[in-house]
Amino acid sequence: MKNISILRRSFQRSMFSSAAGLVQNTRHGFSTLREEPELDELMEFLNNLKNFEKSGVPIGAGTDSEYGFDLGRMSRLVGLLGNPQSRFKTVHIAGTKGKGSTAAFLSSILRAEGYSVGCYTSPHIQTIRERITLGRWGEPISAKALNHHFKRRREVLERAVKLENGCLSHFEVFTAIAFSLFAEGNTEIAVVEAGLGGARDATNVISGSDLALSIITTVGEEHLEALGGSLESIAVAKSGIVKHGRPLVLGGPFIPSIECILRGKAFSMSSPVVSASDPGNRSALRGFCDVSSIPRQLCDIVLQIVKDFDLSIELLGVKLRMLGAHQLQNAVTATCAALCLNKQGWSLSSGSIRAGLESAFLQGRSQILSSEEANLLGVPGATILLDGAHTKESARALANTLQMTFPKAKMVVVVAMANDKDHLGFARELLSVGDLDAVFSTEVDIAGAKSRMTSASLLKCAWVNALRELDIKVLDLKVADSEDQSLQAAGISESRSILLAEGSLLACMRTGFKILSERTGEQSGIIVVTGSLHIVSAILDYLHS
Repeated sequence: MKNISILRRSFQRSMFSSAAGLVQNTRHGFSTLREEPELDELMEFLNNLKNFEKSGVPIGAGTDSEYGFDLGRMSRLVGLLGNPQSRFKTVHIAGTKGKGSTAAFLSSILRAEGYSVGCYTSPHIQTIRERITLGRWGEPISAKALNHHFKRRREVLERAVKLENGCLSHFEVFTAIAFSLFAEGNTEIAVVEAGLGGARDATNVISGSDLALSIITTVGEEHLEALGGSLESIAVAKSGIVKHGRPLVLGGPFIPSIECILRGKAFSMSSPVVSASDPGNRSALRGFCDVSSIPRQLCDIVLQIVKDFDLSIELLGVKLRMLGAHQLQNAVTATCAALCLNKQGWSLSSGSIRAGLESAFLQGRSQILSSEEANLLGVPGATILLDGAHTKESARALANTLQMTFPKAKMVVVVAMANDKDHLGFARELLSVGDLDAVFSTEVDIAGAKSRMTSASLLKCAWVNALRELDIKVLDLKVADSEDQSLQAAGISESRSILLAEGSLLACMRTGFKILSERTGEQSGIIVVTGSLHIVSAILDYLHS
């Protein structure tokens, strides 16, 4: 690595001598915004319930077994609320990755046609209100409206919690609140993302008569123990959202054994299947362009589905704001769903499908910050990409996106992760990025608590192991901590080396920026912040505080 002494001194100045002066008085360097004051009563109520996002999901919780979540208590809860989920049609989405993006694409398509749409997703980035959008504009529900609805329903919710001996969870209650809001808001169609698995997820109280169609985006190994311990058991759990006679849209691509499970469940339920990955479909990423200084990817989507359905569409030069080949696949999946809805009498023109795809956007998915935001973070002129990737599959998708979008850029990675993720597999995938200079491990609270947080030092160890597997030299800046210490003595040569360090979030970003600047002699390169949506949340909270 060139200019290694300069990089080492830069790190020492930023991380060891002055890091404390660069951050606010929190462990990860940012103070997290609390929810709006109007929501204090709601948040106090929810925070007294079991929150598996904070504590982690128990073994077997998402399986259809004696250890699985009790879907009966969710049914009783919505029953007390008058079964609001039966007052609108629903598209139900499950999958390991791509659920939120597919929901965003499809909701945007429906809104572009003029429908009043409810969308329920999780987790949120900055405020719990993000989980519920409704109406024709797709804005998160206002704090005033959410607070008003909660106050009107509080007595029923308290009675439900008492009847269930306090076993109702944070997610179950908030899901019921979302369904109730959709019903009262004259929602014509809702797009609902499953939280965990599908079969035993709280969202799966939706009946077949109320379901427009199901979507399963991908099947990967996230939440392995909670979903039965194998890829096959995960597929079985996710296929639990398939309902009798209702169409199933498959995203994929899936390995043959997994697709067989999903299609087998659909066959047993007499559910026709539409696959976004069928050989007759053609999608291609043609390049990149800027629209109002926002990077977009130019894509072609050509679908020709003849089995069970007669569906076709040709969309050329679609300008997707969400970047990456995986987002193109999610867009294709949403387009398949839109065509299926057309067959059921929902009027969705090709113009609305294009407009919906092009306007869809989610925070923390290959999100590039503005120059003003970079200035606020103390890294003027830096290109900062935020991505909530937290599995090896999503890390692979992120690596591919970086190589396509910034093929020649030098990069540093700032990473924080939950303790139930595959840290080593995640590191292996991101190390495939071409010109990676440094990796900084840091810490952020997970869902507002430290119980699921991975320590920066433990995360750093995973990257050390991944680098050794790939025979890439490691420059541990805690080892090379003396100005006169020989880098050769630390095991560093002029062959490819990657700097590894740990520290607070803001100090890591600023040091990464200095490394890129001193390496290139100018303000260039990419700072990639990833590993969890919670690290994205920490940065966005700081920018908006």
